[in-house]
Amino acid sequence: MSMQQAGQGGLDTWNRDLRATCGHFETELAFNRALFIGEVSTFQRGGLSLANLRTNAGSIRRQLCKPDHDDDQDCFLVSQRSGYSRITQNGTSIQLAPGELLLMDSVGSLEISPFGLIEHAVLSLSRRDVARRLGGDSKTFGKISSSKACGRMLHVLVDQLCKDTPEGESSAGEGEALQNAFVSLLGSALEHETDLCGDSVGLQGSHLRSYVQKVIDECLTQPGLNPVGLANRLNISVRHLYRLFEEQDDSVCRYIQRARLKRSADDLANPFLRDESITSIAYKWGFTDSAHFSRSFKKQFEQSPKAFRSSQLQQAQGVA
Repeated sequence: MSMQQAGQGGLDTWNRDLRATCGHFETELAFNRALFIGEVSTFQRGGLSLANLRTNAGSIRRQLCKPDHDDDQDCFLVSQRSGYSRITQNGTSIQLAPGELLLMDSVGSLEISPFGLIEHAVLSLSRRDVARRLGGDSKTFGKISSSKACGRMLHVLVDQLCKDTPEGESSAGEGEALQNAFVSLLGSALEHETDLCGDSVGLQGSHLRSYVQKVIDECLTQPGLNPVGLANRLNISVRHLYRLFEEQDDSVCRYIQRARLKRSADDLANPFLRDESITSIAYKWGFTDSAHFSRSFKKQFEQSPKAFRSSQLQQAQGVA
């Protein structure tokens, strides 16, 4: 079989499996067919249905269909396992980095734009239950917070589901309980524009600085987080932003790095994440250079990330 024939067969299989799993999507290639990668697999964990998608497609689109053509039974909790992508639904775009989570709807136009090779884990949730939990007028599309308690719990649960190996058959009751747990956490886990871009007019001094720190904490997973972008987002000058931190003998960039290191340390100490690589944890929290992360971590905690993780997990094991 020629490379071209293999690529055509791979694309046909991908389209068939993708539509059977996620609905009617069209795939646009980024490369020659022979270079296309597209794999779909489904699995069960704890009575829940998940799918694993791996592709380097240029884009994956679902047009705005007629209501009677839409499969309106599910919402999807999407975990970016590797790579970077942009997901756009009904005119709103969200970028996902490794380790980030997003809720998207099975109804309405949707486009997934991979930046190179990506891997997604997709958990199906009852759309009716999600809509009821979020409220009838709420949008069933948005990023899951990495700093809110409910958001962090969802991250841990999804990571655990993806890494677990099946141990016999799960009962229907277990699947229902897990479904209810995911849906219950969603309402307080979604990021909202008002959380990140609320009106800062009228806030001064320590109140404004606390607000800025809250916005930073919500954006730590974004590799491009920087003072200029923050100032624009907050509608204040870059100089004003710098001054807020200088008043405390600090700087914006140092605060961002400390916060990222703290979140990385929390994940390294988490027994549920013991199988996640140190590099993937660093990337999840916005570091783009593993060597720089290791140097910064050792300077902050006086231990290498590997030694820190080992000591923390040993302590946790001793307590248990």
